[in-house]
Amino acid sequence: MSTFAEQLKSEIARIAKKEIRAESKTLKILATQQRAEVAALKRRVAELESALKRLNKAGARSAPATTLPANDEDVKLRFRAGGFASLRKKLDLTAAQMAHLLGVSPQSVYHWEIGKSRPRASQLPAISAVRKLGKKQVLERLAA
Repeated sequence: MSTFAEQLKSEIARIAKKEIRAESKTLKILATQQRAEVAALKRRVAELESALKRLNKAGARSAPATTLPANDEDVKLRFRAGGFASLRKKLDLTAAQMAHLLGVSPQSVYHWEIGKSRPRASQLPAISAVRKLGKKQVLERLAA
């Protein structure tokens, strides 16, 4: 036969389990809701990042090429390996001659043309200046 103390102990345990179950159920519901919110936020971030990429691509394509900057500091010079190689061929220069014009090593010119490296920002104005020259002017500069 069970004593009063054992019955009291079992009743306290039963009520405690019931309270814990109710509290844990609430916490489980909150955790599930938060997981759903996190997943929704991750989807939203992914959508916004892809939209930003699309806008950046569209902005780069639709940027007006005819607008001239107010001063030389605003000029944003670009470099393409293929364009640089075709410039050298158009001017009928060797890599060593092009390097001499730009003040760099022939190896640098070679690496730029194959796309292994890119010129420094300080070298871009010199490349831009050579781009504006004709064959005769280039030959005059090489002779000097």
